[in-house]
Amino acid sequence: MDKQQGIAGGLTNYGDRGFALYLRRSFIKSMGYSDELLRRPVVGIASSPSGFNNCHRAMPELVDAVKRGVLAAGGLPIDFPTISLGEVFLNPTSLMFRNLMSMDVEEMIRAQPMDSVVLIGGCDKTVPAQLMGAAAADLPAVQLVTGPMMTSRHNGERLGACTDCRRFWASFRAGKIDQREIDAVEGRLATTAGTCAVMGTASTMACLAEALGMSLPGTAAIPAVHADRLRAAEASGAAAVRLIRQPIRPSQVITAHAVENALRVLLALGGSTNGIIHLTAVAGRLGIPVSLDRLNQLSDSTPVLVDLKPTGEHYMEDFYAAGGMGALLRELRPLLHLDTVSVTGETLGERLDAEAGAWIDHRIVHQLDSPVEPVGGLVALFGSLAPRGAIFKRSAADKNLFEKEGRVVLFRSLEDLSERIDDPQLDVRADDFLVLQNAGPTSGSGMPEAGYLPIPKKLAQAGVKDMVRISDARMSGTAFGTIVLHVSPESAAGGPLALVQGGDRIRLSVKDRRIDLLVDEAELERRRAALPERAAGATRGYAKLYQDHVLQADGGCDFDFLRGNGPAAR
Repeated sequence: MDKQQGIAGGLTNYGDRGFALYLRRSFIKSMGYSDELLRRPVVGIASSPSGFNNCHRAMPELVDAVKRGVLAAGGLPIDFPTISLGEVFLNPTSLMFRNLMSMDVEEMIRAQPMDSVVLIGGCDKTVPAQLMGAAAADLPAVQLVTGPMMTSRHNGERLGACTDCRRFWASFRAGKIDQREIDAVEGRLATTAGTCAVMGTASTMACLAEALGMSLPGTAAIPAVHADRLRAAEASGAAAVRLIRQPIRPSQVITAHAVENALRVLLALGGSTNGIIHLTAVAGRLGIPVSLDRLNQLSDSTPVLVDLKPTGEHYMEDFYAAGGMGALLRELRPLLHLDTVSVTGETLGERLDAEAGAWIDHRIVHQLDSPVEPVGGLVALFGSLAPRGAIFKRSAADKNLFEKEGRVVLFRSLEDLSERIDDPQLDVRADDFLVLQNAGPTSGSGMPEAGYLPIPKKLAQAGVKDMVRISDARMSGTAFGTIVLHVSPESAAGGPLALVQGGDRIRLSVKDRRIDLLVDEAELERRRAALPERAAGATRGYAKLYQDHVLQADGGCDFDFLRGNGPAAR
């Protein structure tokens, strides 16, 4: 690492270095810093609070705790803002702005004087954005997550956003509960600071950050409102100072072996399908590929061990009390690369040796030889409909639908879906396949979490709870259903999904890892030739940058000019 520079690092260019330092010191003294503090190494604190991000409500308290840790360890903490991505507050979807936040994080780390950085985030896209930016900047960094919400109660039943919100909404759509009850549930789903209380995308990414080695051991699952969360923040600040003295860069932590460990953890958690996209994007910044074929190999040898919603019955607070990530990693030990290094400087093997014998609640974190499911939660599907792959969360799906052929009921856009899904005249049966087009990365919709197509109202009212659903969209990690996602190439880019018509037949085989459109090649060529010319997209601003440069799902939906942009690739 370059020699510690503190406040003198990365001086503004006036053509006179001495003047630039003199001017900087003059201006920073207006903030009341003493000469003693200004001689210390600088730890930047990238914080992302926002009135449009409920997950980050406790951010100011976390920043203060990080500062305590930095000061106690002999550093100078300086916090700075980046943009914030509140999952339910962004239009058209938060994924579209993940890359923008990653660029903000990367450039502010590069441009401002700091010797290491603590990244504080929590909501679904903020942690991957911060990891992507930190990986590319390659300054010593520690990821601190905001932590999950605590659960609430409704009529004696535990509630946690957002798996339970979908369950109650489905009951409301089916006419099983009335407006009064759904209104009551609305006020009881999310009642504390923090991220969703289940193993959705936010919790998945928190766990993957720890699995990669970018977070301190044992910090991924601490509830947002728990005192341990503040102690974790303080410890993260102290760790960031140690990283200056004994530098460990993100490129030394996020290695091919660490990424494979994270994939194992993702599979054992029954984690979010979004985790594949985000992990691919983070690894891609350092030139590390994530192969969907390798995902399938790992999935067949990695059981689901964690019994949490949406694939199980419990919540994140239970996972923390059961032993958290340490418990899971100890159970997975025979399957992991133990030579990987974390931001603490210890190897994974050394960490697990130190934790040997610690208590595990095996009702929540199952033993390796007594899993929740014998194989991993996610698989990749290939075939004529998805030549470059699609993702299927088998741990959150109806196994009766795994080997099935069905008639297509087609929706050509999100607007078409919204207008027709509840039409009493919709020609649909329970054994049909619902297919959505034009919801992928370059579609203009930004690849929203629309893959969780609702059960048509007339079928829901008849008691149908699941159907095969296929799209180039994503779905929330909190969702449950037999849903094929991330079909690549997407329909808006002219992939085979664009050629599907209502009444076609599709064959799904989870056993064979296939998703095939059962239409002969001559007919597909005729349809391909008849595809309309693509409508003009955005003409300015970030939307144009996104549409012109975003990669497909198998590339992590990162920008083409940012992949492999880290030091390992350079």
